[in-house]
Amino acid sequence: MNDEHRTKPAPRELLVATNNPGKLRELTQLLSALPVRLRGLAEFPHVLEVDETGATFAANAVLKACAYSQQTGLWTLADDSGLEVDALGGAPGVFSARYAGRGATDAQRRQRLLAELDGTGDDARRARFVCVIALAPPGACAPDTFTGVCAGRIARQERGDGGFGYDPLFVPDGYEQTFGELPEEVKQVISHRARALAAARAFLSAQLAAPA
Repeated sequence: MNDEHRTKPAPRELLVATNNPGKLRELTQLLSALPVRLRGLAEFPHVLEVDETGATFAANAVLKACAYSQQTGLWTLADDSGLEVDALGGAPGVFSARYAGRGATDAQRRQRLLAELDGTGDDARRARFVCVIALAPPGACAPDTFTGVCAGRIARQERGDGGFGYDPLFVPDGYEQTFGELPEEVKQVISHRARALAAARAFLSAQLAAPA
């Protein structure tokens, strides 16, 4: 992994490697100002889905970025993100999307989380959203990674119908509303994904500004 963010050939197209429509919408909104053509996985029906077998968010993001970049020949942005809850020892963590089993809905995952925390005091409901973004150029896999964290707590019931995933349960520090209630313009500044993507976007801007 390249931790020094060295200059690489500038991208003209960027694959946003997710099949989650909510995440794709959020990522493309945050990347829309970049002078690159954004592509989605739906445009590449031949690519093989990558299993998230890593033990950390960073490992999963790198796995996906490298595999999809190698399959498509494009610069690829992939992320892995999830919720860590103090009372659950950091769970669901990397299993956030599979917390209620494969094929479960967002609502079912939220219901399981609330059930696990039933009767838990406020201090133990402390939580954080974590996002790691990996950017992989085509060719040899030498990804750069960028991390964003948003701390907060888990509400006692779902509130709001915005966002996706655990958003209606997560109250970020400094606010009383959940991510499901907060307007998008606020989330696009304070969320874990926005913070990781701000660093990734700055890196991409530097690549685009570099001499060919």
